[in-house]
Amino acid sequence: MTASQDTGATPRPPHQVLDESDIARVVTRIAHEVVERAKGAEDVVLLGIHTRGVHLARRLRARLAAITGREIPLGTLDITMYRDDLRMKPARALEHTEIPPGGIDGRLVVLVDDVLFSGRTVRAALDALGDIGRPRAVQLAVLVDRGHRELPIRADYVGKNLPTSLREAVKVQLAETDGRDAVLVGDRDYAALSSQALAAGRDPGSGDAPDAEQPSAPHLPE
Repeated sequence: MTASQDTGATPRPPHQVLDESDIARVVTRIAHEVVERAKGAEDVVLLGIHTRGVHLARRLRARLAAITGREIPLGTLDITMYRDDLRMKPARALEHTEIPPGGIDGRLVVLVDDVLFSGRTVRAALDALGDIGRPRAVQLAVLVDRGHRELPIRADYVGKNLPTSLREAVKVQLAETDGRDAVLVGDRDYAALSSQALAAGRDPGSGDAPDAEQPSAPHLPE
Protein backbone atom coordinates (compact mmCIF):
# COMPACT_ATOMS: atom_id res chain seq x y z
CA MET A 1 0.00 0.00 0.00
CA THR A 2 1.37 3.38 -0.89
CA ALA A 3 -1.07 5.57 0.99
CA SER A 4 -0.54 6.33 4.62
CA GLN A 5 -2.81 4.45 7.00
CA ASP A 6 -2.71 7.35 9.45
CA THR A 7 -6.02 9.17 9.10
CA GLY A 8 -4.34 12.35 10.23
CA ALA A 9 -1.64 12.22 7.56
CA THR A 10 -1.44 14.95 4.94
CA PRO A 11 -3.10 13.82 1.68
CA ARG A 12 -0.53 13.16 -1.03
CA PRO A 13 -0.75 14.98 -4.37
CA PRO A 14 -0.96 12.82 -7.50
CA HIS A 15 2.31 11.31 -8.67
CA GLN A 16 2.97 9.77 -12.06
CA VAL A 17 3.46 6.01 -12.34
CA LEU A 18 3.28 5.63 -16.14
CA ASP A 19 4.28 8.11 -18.84
CA GLU A 20 3.69 8.27 -22.58
CA SER A 21 6.43 5.80 -23.51
CA ASP A 22 5.32 3.38 -20.78
CA ILE A 23 1.75 3.37 -22.07
CA ALA A 24 2.93 2.85 -25.67
CA ARG A 25 5.02 -0.15 -24.60
CA VAL A 26 2.10 -1.58 -22.63
CA VAL A 27 -0.28 -1.37 -25.61
CA THR A 28 2.29 -3.02 -27.86
CA ARG A 29 2.87 -5.83 -25.37
CA ILE A 30 -0.87 -6.46 -24.97
CA ALA A 31 -1.24 -6.61 -28.77
CA HIS A 32 1.42 -9.32 -28.98
CA GLU A 33 -0.26 -11.21 -26.14
CA VAL A 34 -3.63 -11.08 -27.91
CA VAL A 35 -2.10 -12.42 -31.13
CA GLU A 36 -0.37 -15.23 -29.27
CA ARG A 37 -3.33 -16.21 -27.15
CA ALA A 38 -5.86 -15.92 -29.99
CA LYS A 39 -3.61 -17.81 -32.41
CA GLY A 40 -3.33 -14.97 -34.87
CA ALA A 41 -6.35 -12.91 -33.81
CA GLU A 42 -8.29 -13.92 -36.94
CA ASP A 43 -11.68 -13.81 -35.24
CA VAL A 44 -10.93 -11.06 -32.69
CA VAL A 45 -13.26 -8.09 -32.30
CA LEU A 46 -12.25 -5.16 -30.09
CA LEU A 47 -14.89 -3.30 -28.06
CA GLY A 48 -13.75 -0.19 -26.21
CA ILE A 49 -15.69 0.78 -23.07
CA HIS A 50 -16.41 4.51 -23.03
CA THR A 51 -14.60 6.74 -22.63
CA ARG A 52 -10.89 6.07 -22.35
CA GLY A 53 -11.33 2.40 -23.15
CA VAL A 54 -12.39 3.46 -26.66
CA HIS A 55 -9.15 5.37 -27.22
CA LEU A 56 -7.09 2.48 -25.90
CA ALA A 57 -8.99 0.06 -28.14
CA ARG A 58 -8.15 2.20 -31.18
CA ARG A 59 -4.48 2.17 -30.25
CA LEU A 60 -4.58 -1.57 -29.67
CA ARG A 61 -6.22 -2.05 -33.06
CA ALA A 62 -3.40 -0.11 -34.75
CA ARG A 63 -0.78 -2.31 -33.05
CA LEU A 64 -2.65 -5.48 -34.02
CA ALA A 65 -2.84 -4.31 -37.63
CA ALA A 66 0.91 -3.69 -37.65
CA ILE A 67 1.57 -7.18 -36.27
CA THR A 68 -0.96 -9.20 -38.27
CA GLY A 69 -1.32 -7.13 -41.42
CA ARG A 70 -5.11 -7.24 -41.03
CA GLU A 71 -7.72 -4.73 -39.95
CA ILE A 72 -9.30 -5.88 -36.71
CA PRO A 73 -13.02 -5.02 -36.31
CA LEU A 74 -13.53 -2.31 -33.70
CA GLY A 75 -16.65 -1.17 -31.87
CA THR A 76 -17.60 0.89 -28.83
CA LEU A 77 -19.71 0.03 -25.82
CA ASP A 78 -21.70 2.38 -23.59
CA ILE A 79 -22.54 0.68 -20.30
CA THR A 80 -24.21 3.63 -18.55
CA MET A 81 -27.71 2.18 -18.36
CA TYR A 82 -26.39 -1.21 -17.25
CA ARG A 83 -24.61 0.06 -14.13
CA ASP A 84 -25.93 -0.97 -10.73
CA ASP A 85 -25.00 2.37 -9.14
CA LEU A 86 -26.92 4.85 -11.31
CA ARG A 87 -28.77 6.23 -8.29
CA MET A 88 -25.50 6.81 -6.44
CA LYS A 89 -23.79 8.99 -9.07
CA PRO A 90 -24.57 12.23 -10.91
CA ALA A 91 -26.44 11.88 -14.19
CA ARG A 92 -24.17 11.49 -17.19
CA ALA A 93 -24.73 11.76 -20.91
CA LEU A 94 -25.18 8.55 -22.83
CA GLU A 95 -22.42 7.59 -25.22
CA HIS A 96 -22.73 5.71 -28.50
CA THR A 97 -22.59 1.94 -28.74
CA GLU A 98 -21.21 1.01 -32.14
CA ILE A 99 -21.38 -2.59 -33.32
CA PRO A 100 -18.56 -3.38 -35.77
CA PRO A 101 -19.40 -4.65 -39.27
CA GLY A 102 -20.12 -8.36 -39.11
CA GLY A 103 -21.31 -8.15 -35.53
CA ILE A 104 -19.92 -10.13 -32.62
CA ASP A 105 -21.74 -13.46 -32.93
CA GLY A 106 -19.31 -16.35 -32.79
CA ARG A 107 -16.33 -14.02 -32.46
CA LEU A 108 -13.71 -13.57 -29.74
CA VAL A 109 -14.56 -10.20 -28.20
CA VAL A 110 -11.83 -8.36 -26.32
CA LEU A 111 -13.28 -5.67 -24.06
CA VAL A 112 -10.86 -2.79 -23.50
CA ASP A 113 -10.90 -0.39 -20.54
CA ASP A 114 -8.50 1.87 -18.72
CA VAL A 115 -8.78 0.83 -15.04
CA LEU A 116 -10.04 -2.37 -13.46
CA PHE A 117 -11.17 -1.73 -9.89
CA SER A 118 -14.26 -3.27 -8.29
CA GLY A 119 -15.28 -5.07 -11.49
CA ARG A 120 -18.70 -3.44 -11.68
CA THR A 121 -17.98 -1.65 -14.95
CA VAL A 122 -17.00 -4.97 -16.53
CA ARG A 123 -20.12 -6.66 -15.18
CA ALA A 124 -22.20 -3.90 -16.76
CA ALA A 125 -20.26 -4.32 -20.01
CA LEU A 126 -21.03 -8.02 -20.07
CA ASP A 127 -24.73 -7.27 -19.60
CA ALA A 128 -24.61 -4.73 -22.43
CA LEU A 129 -22.76 -7.22 -24.61
CA GLY A 130 -25.49 -9.79 -24.11
CA ASP A 131 -28.00 -7.41 -25.68
CA ILE A 132 -26.07 -7.01 -28.94
CA GLY A 133 -24.93 -10.53 -29.70
CA ARG A 134 -23.49 -13.84 -28.56
CA PRO A 135 -19.70 -13.97 -28.88
CA ARG A 136 -17.73 -17.23 -28.89
CA ALA A 137 -15.75 -15.96 -25.92
CA VAL A 138 -15.07 -12.70 -24.11
CA GLN A 139 -11.70 -11.48 -22.83
CA LEU A 140 -10.72 -8.31 -20.97
CA ALA A 141 -7.74 -6.01 -21.56
CA VAL A 142 -7.02 -3.15 -19.14
CA LEU A 143 -4.26 -0.59 -18.88
CA VAL A 144 -4.21 -0.72 -15.06
CA ASP A 145 -5.47 -3.26 -12.53
CA ARG A 146 -5.58 -1.54 -9.14
CA GLY A 147 -7.14 -4.40 -7.16
CA HIS A 148 -9.99 -4.24 -4.63
CA ARG A 149 -12.35 -6.44 -6.62
CA GLU A 150 -15.96 -6.67 -5.43
CA LEU A 151 -16.98 -9.21 -8.08
CA PRO A 152 -15.23 -12.39 -9.33
CA ILE A 153 -13.77 -10.71 -12.42
CA ARG A 154 -10.20 -10.67 -13.66
CA ALA A 155 -8.45 -9.27 -16.71
CA ASP A 156 -6.86 -11.50 -19.35
CA TYR A 157 -4.42 -8.77 -20.39
CA VAL A 158 -3.04 -6.24 -17.89
CA GLY A 159 -0.74 -3.35 -18.69
CA LYS A 160 0.29 -2.73 -15.09
CA ASN A 161 -0.77 -4.25 -11.79
CA LEU A 162 -0.86 -1.29 -9.44
CA PRO A 163 -1.39 -2.09 -5.74
CA THR A 164 -3.38 0.75 -4.17
CA SER A 165 -5.26 1.56 -1.00
CA LEU A 166 -8.90 2.57 -1.02
CA ARG A 167 -7.76 6.05 0.06
CA GLU A 168 -6.08 6.49 -3.30
CA ALA A 169 -7.45 7.61 -6.65
CA VAL A 170 -6.09 6.37 -9.98
CA LYS A 171 -6.36 8.76 -12.91
CA VAL A 172 -5.61 7.71 -16.48
CA GLN A 173 -4.88 10.56 -18.86
CA LEU A 174 -4.82 10.03 -22.62
CA ALA A 175 -3.83 12.52 -25.30
CA GLU A 176 -7.22 12.20 -27.03
CA THR A 177 -9.11 13.56 -24.01
CA ASP A 178 -6.52 15.04 -21.67
CA GLY A 179 -3.75 16.35 -23.89
CA ARG A 180 -1.14 13.89 -22.64
CA ASP A 181 -0.58 10.23 -21.77
CA ALA A 182 -0.02 9.44 -18.09
CA VAL A 183 -1.26 7.38 -15.16
CA LEU A 184 -1.41 9.23 -11.84
CA VAL A 185 -1.99 7.99 -8.31
CA GLY A 186 -2.78 10.21 -5.33
CA ASP A 187 -4.91 10.47 -2.23
CA ARG A 188 -8.60 11.06 -2.88
CA ASP A 189 -8.69 13.70 -0.14
CA TYR A 190 -6.09 15.84 -1.93
CA ALA A 191 -8.51 17.07 -4.59
CA ALA A 192 -11.02 18.15 -1.93
CA LEU A 193 -8.28 19.82 0.11
CA SER A 194 -7.03 21.78 -2.91
CA SER A 195 -10.56 22.87 -3.83
CA GLN A 196 -11.15 24.13 -0.29
CA ALA A 197 -7.87 26.03 -0.36
CA LEU A 198 -8.72 27.69 -3.68
CA ALA A 199 -12.19 28.62 -2.44
CA ALA A 200 -10.64 30.21 0.63
CA GLY A 201 -8.21 32.19 -1.52
CA ARG A 202 -5.18 30.25 -0.33
CA ASP A 203 -2.43 28.77 -2.46
CA PRO A 204 -3.14 25.02 -2.60
CA GLY A 205 0.60 24.58 -2.90
CA SER A 206 1.24 25.94 0.58
CA GLY A 207 0.95 24.03 3.79
CA ASP A 208 -0.96 20.80 3.40
CA ALA A 209 -1.28 20.77 -0.41
CA PRO A 210 2.01 20.83 -2.35
CA ASP A 211 1.85 22.64 -5.68
CA ALA A 212 3.95 20.13 -7.59
CA GLU A 213 0.91 19.28 -9.67
CA GLN A 214 -2.73 20.22 -9.63
CA PRO A 215 -4.83 17.10 -9.06
CA SER A 216 -7.07 15.64 -11.68
CA ALA A 217 -10.50 14.36 -10.78
CA PRO A 218 -10.16 10.84 -9.42
CA HIS A 219 -11.19 7.85 -11.46
CA LEU A 220 -14.71 6.94 -10.36
CA PRO A 221 -15.00 3.54 -8.68
CA GLU A 222 -16.38 0.82 -10.92
